[in-house]
Amino acid sequence: MSALSFTKMHGLGNDFVVFDFRDGQHGTLSPEAIRAIADRRFGVGCDQLIVIEKPHDASAGGFMRIYNADGGEVGACGNASRCVGALLMRESEKKSVLIETVSGILEASLLNNGQVAVDMGAPRLNWQEIPLARAMDTLHAELTAGPLHDPVCTSMGNPHATFFVEDAAAIDLEKFGPVLEHDPLFPERANIGVAQILGQDRLRFRVWERGAGVTAACGTGACAALVGAARRGLTGRGATVVLDGGELEIEWLGNGHVLMTGPAATSFTGVLDPSFLAN
Repeated sequence: MSALSFTKMHGLGNDFVVFDFRDGQHGTLSPEAIRAIADRRFGVGCDQLIVIEKPHDASAGGFMRIYNADGGEVGACGNASRCVGALLMRESEKKSVLIETVSGILEASLLNNGQVAVDMGAPRLNWQEIPLARAMDTLHAELTAGPLHDPVCTSMGNPHATFFVEDAAAIDLEKFGPVLEHDPLFPERANIGVAQILGQDRLRFRVWERGAGVTAACGTGACAALVGAARRGLTGRGATVVLDGGELEIEWLGNGHVLMTGPAATSFTGVLDPSFLAN
């Protein structure tokens, strides 16, 4: 394989290695290659690897594929959507762009303050849509591990279990995250979040992402946390979600869609030497 150019980006510290394969001249990256690139000691290092492909829909700026650091492909990533949206809007010099994903088409918009807003679509609340392994009330899912119990389960194009706790910082996500991620309740595994209610319009949120571990921020997780809190009457339909890496503004709109607003940053660009992927 020839040398590959990439862009390193992040949304609130949730970081990505982004490849642009829209010219159709590149093959696919193997799970082994993705794991090697994502490695923080021997590769570039990232939570997720993003590949932008030529879109199927001519109105879209690109098709975004998302791979976790373990090499597995997933359907959605909110922070990556903002980053890819920012990249495509900068390229086109437009203030909005459509992004195709395996979970549907997202619209990203550049705001006057430089932040990026993404319409993440409508949350999926039925147990079969998340999916869960058996029928249950997703507002009070039957799942427990240590101090964590009674989560809200939601899909934002990927599965989330959100536990509401007294102190999000006190939860050992390194211990309980991998256990819950692989619980038999989740046939596709799940992202595990802990949310602390700070007020009617403010949440503290931490997350264990499937295939990536504890990350500084998770956009879809923040969306799922707000939706879960609103469903339980713990907050209104809009809130500031405070993550380890910073803050996102999340609003569950009247049309049922969830709007996520936050920063997107480019750290650096680089080139992978052909010898790296040959190993």
